[in-house]
Order: sequence, then C-alpha cells, then structure tokens
Amino acid sequence: MTRTVIINNIAIGGNNPLVLIAGPCVIEDVEVTLSIARSLKEIAASLSIPYIFKTSYDKANRSSLKSYRGPGLEKGLEVIQMVKEQLSVPVLSDVHRFEEIQPAAQVLDILQIPAFLSRQTDFLTAVAETGKVVNVKKGQFMSPYEVKNIIGKVASTGNQGILITERGFSFGYNNLVADMRSLVIMRDFGYPVVFDASHSVQLPGGQGTASGGQRQFVSYLARAASAVGIDALFMEVHSKPDSALCDAPNMLELQTLPHLLKQIKSIDDLIKGEGVN
Repeated sequence: MTRTVIINNIAIGGNNPLVLIAGPCVIEDVEVTLSIARSLKEIAASLSIPYIFKTSYDKANRSSLKSYRGPGLEKGLEVIQMVKEQLSVPVLSDVHRFEEIQPAAQVLDILQIPAFLSRQTDFLTAVAETGKVVNVKKGQFMSPYEVKNIIGKVASTGNQGILITERGFSFGYNNLVADMRSLVIMRDFGYPVVFDASHSVQLPGGQGTASGGQRQFVSYLARAASAVGIDALFMEVHSKPDSALCDAPNMLELQTLPHLLKQIKSIDDLIKGEGVN
C-alpha cells in the first residue's frame, strides 16, 4: 500500500478513493477555463469523487514554434488563482524553467514536472524544495523501474509529497503504449501513482507540426488502469475538444465524462474494497 499524500483536504494514496485530476490542456481564456473547471467540479461532486483542477499556463514543449502555448506565466497564474478562489479546488500546473518555480509555488497546490524533464536532477530538487506536492510525469523514454531514482531525487530534499504519473512509453515513431505492469511496479515504491489517460493515447508529433491522438481509446485505458489499481486519474477534458487550441485529438469531451467516471468509481470501489495488492 502506498503512503498517503494530503493536498488541502484531499487524500491521495493509501487505500483512499480514487481522485480525479482534470481540466483543459492549456488556458485558452478566462471564461472557457472557469466554465470547464466548474463543470468538472460539479460532475465529480455528484459522484463523490475528490477533484483537483489541472491546466497549463505555458506549454513549452510543443511540436512547432507556431503551436499555441498559452497566456504565459503571469497571466496564466492569475487565471489559475481565479479558479482556485472561486471554486475552492486544489490546482495543478506544470513548470518548465527554474525561474517559474517560485512564482508558480505561490499559487499552485501541486507542481508538475513534465515528462521530458523527469530526469533533470537539479530541476527536480529545486521544485521539491518549495515544499509543495510534486507530480512527476514519467518520461516516455523511461522504464517504470527507473522511477525509483526520480523518487530518490525528490525525497532527498525532505519532501515526501510525491506523485508519479504514467503517461505511456515510446513505441516506435509517433506512438505510445500504456504498459499496465508499470502501475504495479511504480506503486511498489510506496508513493501514489496517477494514470494519465489522455497523454497515453497521444501520438507525439504525429501530425508533423503537432501531436495527434486517439481519443476513442481514453475510456478503455482509464477503466483498465482503475482495475489494476491507481490512486488518481489524470485526464485532459474540454467542452469542445475538436476546436481546442492544444492537444485536441487526445482530449476527452466533457459531456462523456459522467458516464465514464461512474464506471471508474465502481471499479475503484471494488478494487479498494478488496485491497489493492
């Protein structure tokens, strides 16, 4: 059983119920962001699922120089702060540069390490030294066994608020595969494990100047991961995903979420009731 990480009044890990971490890939504007966040909170509350809002103020690792990146650090954090205050939910975003860490830590409840930076020792320890909960996306190029080294780097600062997220492993060119064994392996290291159902169906750089995705498989992988045993489910969700400015092909449509979450909650209740191995 994993240790429990507390974020505000939400407990992740141990044998606690599954937590939903969801929101749009990136901030598009204030109205869209608040609307999606409000809907997600209401859906989660209706199913008694603890909810954490996620988005990005800047996507620094887009395929093309011309890709939409978001409003940037200052304006983006202002929007995230609005969500946090108006909806009273914990908030998460990724940080890409050292100079972002301290400003982001003033707003965010969880600082996320992007997959491409998951091996960067100095960056990992600098983020961990804020004392905030750290969610590390396992790199697409890393085995689950190597996550033990990531945990060691973060924990070396004395910060035990560690989440590890599986988001698929590179499987040939422009493709990822979700190995469900990795969830078991990583969970055995003693920290909560998150499954990113959206990016696990991404086709990185698959459209040449942008990443593609296979949204139709999100629900299948989410249910499968829940059956294996996870502590939180990470999903990118949009009210109109086909017109989203970033990661449109692998974002789930908001209106499909209630039915899926109802299924996942039933699976999680069954698994946690019997005890996750």
